[in-house]
Formats: sequence, C-alpha cells, structure tokens
Amino acid sequence: MATRDKRPTTETPFSFGKIAQEQDFTDRKEETAHLVSNFESLVNTILISPRRWGKSSLVAKAASLAEQRNTDLRVCALDLFNVHNEEAFYAQLTQCVLKATASKWEEIIGAIKKFFAGLVPKISLSSDPNQDISVEFDWKEVKQKPDEILNLAEKIAQEKGVRIIVCIDEFQNIADFDDPVFFQKRLRSHWQRHRHVAYCLYGSKRHMMMDVFTNASMPFYKFGDLLFLEKISKADWIPFLKERFRSTGKQIETAAAERIADLADCHPYYVQQLAQQSWFRTQNRCTPQTVAEAHAALVGQLSLLFVNLSDNLTAQQLNLLKAIHSGESSLTSAAVLKKYGINSSASVIRSKQALIEKDILDDQGGKLSFQDPIFAYWLKHEYFKIR
Repeated sequence: MATRDKRPTTETPFSFGKIAQEQDFTDRKEETAHLVSNFESLVNTILISPRRWGKSSLVAKAASLAEQRNTDLRVCALDLFNVHNEEAFYAQLTQCVLKATASKWEEIIGAIKKFFAGLVPKISLSSDPNQDISVEFDWKEVKQKPDEILNLAEKIAQEKGVRIIVCIDEFQNIADFDDPVFFQKRLRSHWQRHRHVAYCLYGSKRHMMMDVFTNASMPFYKFGDLLFLEKISKADWIPFLKERFRSTGKQIETAAAERIADLADCHPYYVQQLAQQSWFRTQNRCTPQTVAEAHAALVGQLSLLFVNLSDNLTAQQLNLLKAIHSGESSLTSAAVLKKYGINSSASVIRSKQALIEKDILDDQGGKLSFQDPIFAYWLKHEYFKIR
C-alpha cells in the first residue's frame, strides 16, 4: 500500500487518466512481482484486461523496479495509439530502441552507422540529449528488408552486453495494418529467435488482444506468458483511500471508502475519479452521503457522453442491454426474446458480439459484464429507469 506523503492539502491525492506513480500506484503487488520476474528472466509477456484497469501503470512500475534491480537491463516503451501502418511502426520501434540504449546523440549516430547496412534512416535530433529523436525511413527500402529494424534491439543488446525489454502498448492496433496476419508472422519469426530481448505486449481492446494471442490459428499464439489482469479488490482499495485522504489532513469513513469501491465496481480509473470528486467535497470528514453526491455529479457530468454512446447503438443492442440489466440469465429463451423485443436468438449473438467489439460488454467465460460501471449505472437508472 502507499505510504503517507506531504502533498499540499490543495492538491488532490488521487490520479486517473495518466500513469500512476509512487504513492498513486495502488496494490498490484503480486502482478508487479510477476512482471518484474518475467522482465529479469527475459520472458515474453502478454498482459490482457479491459480498458482503464491500470495496465500501463503496472508495466511502468514493474519496468522501473526491474531497471533499479538490474543495471544491465534497459526498457524500451512504445505506444501504438497513433500508429496505423507498418511504416510508422518501424520508425517508432527504431526510435524507442535507440533512445533506450543510448545516453547521448553521438551514441545514437554510432549505433545507426554500426547496425544499419542496407537501410539509411533519417534522424532528427534535438541539441538536448534528453529530448525526443525522430526517425524516418525510405518505405520502399524497408518493405524489401525490414530485418535490420526488427533485429535492432537484439544486435544492440549483444554488442553492449545488456538485456532489453520492449514494451508495446495498444499492440492490438496492428490488426488494422495492411495484411495484418502476414505482418504478425514476420514479427514473430524474428522476435522468437531473440535471446537478449523480451517483449511485453498489451492493449486496451481486450477482445482483439484475446484473438491475437489465444486463437490457435494466429501467429502470436503461445508467444509468451499470458497474464490476465484482475480488478483491485475492495479490501485493497479501502486502506488506500483512507491513507490518501489522511495524507492531505482529511478523513474518510470506512463506509464511505467502501461506497466508492462499490459504486465504481472496483474499476481503477473510476475509483480514483470518484474518490477525487468526494475529496473535493470534503472539508474534514468524507461520509457516504458525500460520496453519493459526488457520484451523482459524476454521472451527470458524463451523461452527454453516454447519450451519444447509446444513440449509436441499435434497438436490438439496447434491448439486449436492458435484458442483461434486468437480471435475465437465459437471454435466448423465447420468454426473454418476447419480453424485450429481441428478434431472435441469432440477434442476441450478433448484438452481444457487437457490444463486446464496442468495449461496452466484456465476456469472461460466458459471463457478461459492463466494462464501464458509470455508464452501466446511467443506462440502468437514467435510460432504462430500472429501479
């Protein structure tokens, strides 16, 4: 759990929507230890969970600990959020590997001369060695011989006597590249031969990540250790919330901390956001009533977003969501189909798959759940008005 800090009382002690660091990082002790061990042993790791469950924060925490414990370990972090094709992928991969393994621009230039023979990358450097570098390639050349890029980390690791962990966020975006299966085959054919480099691959589209890594017909099937991230338990959230309030000279009742965890369904992003809104409303002591007011305000704040989201769903998809919210278990039974105006059992299957692809529902072993607990609450109480 986090330790007390001396944060000013005017600064919120809760963090969401960015990488959680230091005292903002909550629990995940077992997962952190697991990931650090994999990094130190150069075990390829695939991290899967729904959106906003803290994957990026966990990887950043484990990477920092692994580097502190191992002076020969280098971590290269790459985010594919705005990477939409192979050309951009190769440039970003090269850029992050060079930055992770060189401390000054002279080393970067030296690495380029040493490790690139058939390709001539164009490098833009800042005068400040701590600033970003930019890499560009002639795409026609790269298409003919991408090997130098895909093996760059391994060659540098061998040359410098170091180990490298390449962490790639939003990895599922490669599914949108031209001929994605061929591209995945190319990546695996190179990466599986690396002995001084390991890969940590994760992303926010759980269903797409599942298809890439658990489908026996896909190239990355059984590529590495598959780690499914679970929610942080309420038992872990309560002491965290109490400590974060206490660190700013405020108090939160145990019942109020429990209420935050329950209303946010232990969703890391929303627990932090609801806790922040409750903290703002607290003079000295946060009560369950304070949390209820903060929750109502949060639901109202996001209502326009939820209206737009529901407007983009079909009538059949909304009918299915209403049935789920009403506690129906046999969604394809004749009685449920008739009661909720669902056309057929085939419509249930189509709607369910579409809602999973839209990141509204999550399917874990046939058990459906809402990915966004605040949207789920709004949908039930404001849209469907189920009491």
